[in-house]
Amino acid sequence: MNPLEEPGRTSRTIDPCVLVIFGATGDLTGRRLVPAIYQLGREGLLPSNFACVGFARRPKTDEQFRGELKEDIIAHSRTKPIDETFWQSFQEQIFYHQSDFDVDEGYQNLARRLSQLDTRHGTRGNRIFYLSVPPKYFPLIIEKLRKFNLIYDVRENEERWSRVIIEKPFGRDFASSAELQTSIQKNLHESQTYRIDHYLGKETVQNLLVFRFANSIFESIWNNKHIDHVQITVAEELGIGTRGAFFEEEGLLRDIVQNHMMQLVSLVAMEPPVNLSASAVRDEKVKVLQSIRPFTQSDFKENVIRGQYGNGYINGESVPGYRQEANVNPNSAVETYVAMRLFIDNWRWASVPFYLRGGKRLPKRATEIAITFKDAPGFLFQNYDRKIDPNVLAIRIQPNEGIALKINCKIPGPSSPIQPVKMDFRYGSYFGQSPPEAYERLIWDSMLGDNTLFARSDEVASSWKILTPVLEYWSNNRSEFPNYSSGTWGPANADEMIKKDGRTWRIL
Repeated sequence: MNPLEEPGRTSRTIDPCVLVIFGATGDLTGRRLVPAIYQLGREGLLPSNFACVGFARRPKTDEQFRGELKEDIIAHSRTKPIDETFWQSFQEQIFYHQSDFDVDEGYQNLARRLSQLDTRHGTRGNRIFYLSVPPKYFPLIIEKLRKFNLIYDVRENEERWSRVIIEKPFGRDFASSAELQTSIQKNLHESQTYRIDHYLGKETVQNLLVFRFANSIFESIWNNKHIDHVQITVAEELGIGTRGAFFEEEGLLRDIVQNHMMQLVSLVAMEPPVNLSASAVRDEKVKVLQSIRPFTQSDFKENVIRGQYGNGYINGESVPGYRQEANVNPNSAVETYVAMRLFIDNWRWASVPFYLRGGKRLPKRATEIAITFKDAPGFLFQNYDRKIDPNVLAIRIQPNEGIALKINCKIPGPSSPIQPVKMDFRYGSYFGQSPPEAYERLIWDSMLGDNTLFARSDEVASSWKILTPVLEYWSNNRSEFPNYSSGTWGPANADEMIKKDGRTWRIL
């Protein structure tokens, strides 16, 4: 079975369609989107009647665009080398359309071209518009698409459909997110809106539902009676690279915590949905976000930690601090690290702390959910020379996607020492193939019309409602930066925050 296929959900169920990528000459298109589309086509998962149109400002021909995309596929596709035979036929389905985003004529010409593709490629008027552009252009592009009947009223069109995929960030705080949503919903129904978070396309994240709800051994202990605390880590070795201007506007809380990490929290903590429909799954995720205890003034000082990396060493190589990166204010107060402690006030998770940390220029790249279980009663081994380690279940999102369980075991021999051992499952080694890239799954789902793995408007609003007070506090209270060296695990007060609870940060 193809890694994306599931019983009852194969490429045969996908309607013919055209995918239009706005911002088609940008980095995301070359590194992620086009390699994902190529991989889907190569594995027979695209509809037989399909076309892809790049929409961008720079003038170029179809042939130039195709040549550039081929180089991107060679560099970034997960399977190598490129399949030349497939590419020769696939490239005939790729086109380029030049226009500024605010010019009516560009959309008029796009409408004519898509009609021609409907006739030539049999795409039947079905459209997906991928907005790989800065958020300020979302309302403008959607308004133009509606004006020229490129997106349809869902109540008036039963034979053809239109959908819009929106990249993050969706707003900068609660108010701007609500304003953006109000603007978009004037021209686009919620069912047509696909807010993409590529973390939700990662295989291990998708497997969280199966892992929890298809294995009674874990779901029966997935509560405050058995779990001591939960840690979620998103660590990156890299700095901000060429994204200095972007990061100066966003910071790590907006870039990572508000979307990626809050999605992971909701999936770990959600209740079993009544079924696996998109609405049922997303209903339960929203309930989690709405149950997170609001931060207090003392939390802003003690339980929400921010940091910014200074110079240091990564893998023995000297690297600059954030303020020395390109396009960064030399006195910047933007955070590149965030740690926080959350509580979810419901029956399942009452009194169980959730510790979140994410940062740039940390010692290694790792995204992991670590579930630490409560200690076993200690009377049996009270004379043992060291404390028995707690059991830990680690769900690795990246790299080396998989699941590990740390248990205690007796070492062979008469002295009977006890030490922790790790049972480790990895997708790649067990199934003999690398899991699909996140964008492959998410683009495929958008073609199927399955929005389970996309954020709903109330999810976004609930997340911003939690975190906007943090941003407001930070804007009025400046921190001394930098406060951690590149190549370390963040500022000292992040360690102190978890240590005062008698716990430590861990990567299994």
